[in-house]
Amino acid sequence: MKTFRHTLTRRKFVETTTIAVIGAPLILSCSRSKPSPNGKLQHACIGVGGMGWSDMNKFREDPNVEIVAICDVDSDNLKKAAALLPGARTYSDWRELLYAEDRNIDSVNVTVPDHNHFPIAYTAIRKRKHVYCQKPMCHDVSEVRKLTEAAIKARVITQLGTQVAARPCDRMGVQLLKDGVIGKIKHAYLCSNRPGAVENYRLQGPRPKEEQSAPANLNWELWTGTSPLRSWAPEIYHPMKWRAWQDFGTGWSGDIGCHIFDPVWKGLDMKQPLSVKAEVQQSWKDSAERRADTWPQGDHITWMFPGNEKTESDVFPLEWFDGEFYPPEEIRALVGNMEYPAESSMIIGTEGALLIPHGGSAPVLFPEEKFKDYKMPEFEPGNHYHAFVVACLGGPKTESHFAQSGPMTEAILLGTVAIRIPDTVLKWYPETLATDNASANTMLRRSYRKGWKIAGF
Repeated sequence: MKTFRHTLTRRKFVETTTIAVIGAPLILSCSRSKPSPNGKLQHACIGVGGMGWSDMNKFREDPNVEIVAICDVDSDNLKKAAALLPGARTYSDWRELLYAEDRNIDSVNVTVPDHNHFPIAYTAIRKRKHVYCQKPMCHDVSEVRKLTEAAIKARVITQLGTQVAARPCDRMGVQLLKDGVIGKIKHAYLCSNRPGAVENYRLQGPRPKEEQSAPANLNWELWTGTSPLRSWAPEIYHPMKWRAWQDFGTGWSGDIGCHIFDPVWKGLDMKQPLSVKAEVQQSWKDSAERRADTWPQGDHITWMFPGNEKTESDVFPLEWFDGEFYPPEEIRALVGNMEYPAESSMIIGTEGALLIPHGGSAPVLFPEEKFKDYKMPEFEPGNHYHAFVVACLGGPKTESHFAQSGPMTEAILLGTVAIRIPDTVLKWYPETLATDNASANTMLRRSYRKGWKIAGF
């Protein structure tokens, strides 16, 4: 392990971040030692490249936020961000930031590849820091459960990065479902068939076998984090293609699923599923090499959820389609002359159907003639980031806090487990965090590589 630039010694670092819990409790900071002198939220950005650049700027634009520290494993990203925030202290290692800035920060945002969401967010929460975390919350089902429980116990403010949840379109969809406008719900069809999206998953061959050195600007060991340390290779991991690899990403359904699920989950007060089954791209299924390492370029996942007062029966089916899998033709035909949105939810009820496009367009009720005079609910535009800041400063709770979005994320990531065991119904027992399939159970939590044990997990 390299020596850190600040006051963090190797011994103190290990004691603080990677020791095992063996009976003795850890001493953790509950909050900053002093309130902010200017009344602003003292914030740290962990990950400032790509989506992290966007998230950093959203917080930077908020007048109630002062970004005091930034972190990135890529020095080029860090240098660019530091030029915009000359007063912020810079770090390459998130563990160093959370140790050195413990008494200086109130909150962090976690905008890094999926496999490092949990260790960063969990460590921050155990230090009683408010956390904004990009979707999905974590890489593994068991990580989501642990992070949700930790957030509730610590009573910190949390927000999952489902930014569209703050927009009028999604909030209208939620309200229409809560109001029962289309009657009792029979079925839901969710899809993400965004043109060009599958290109990030078009990895037909195996990993490169030749050893290559990472570029000087990238700390590859830190980027790899909890996952197995693979040899660096250009253009297939950093900065974007990591989503295609099981070590680092969660596939297209894991990446976008939280966005599309969100209004349906909230509007129908959904709970943990009873079972899940996946159908996948045939060429991926036929390749043992690809199945062991990458995600397919197309999935069709079916969850069976327990019904409630909003559903027609005791069991409620929800289907997901992405890549080369599309909702059934008869469902797409419901929109008539409209173009079926590439990313959307179609919810079928006893009195009609509701289409919730993803991204900004208003929901549509079908048949349109039947609902032509229905007055749609109205909402003012919201700001997902500002809502987090307001909540951290004592305002109303966030719309996608972990107690709300954690169970949803568990269900979505359970779908990624089903992808790896296709054509098999997996019964789900949320109380024990287990399925009825031994192979699937090994995929609910991966083993972290040596040196990356996270205290408390």
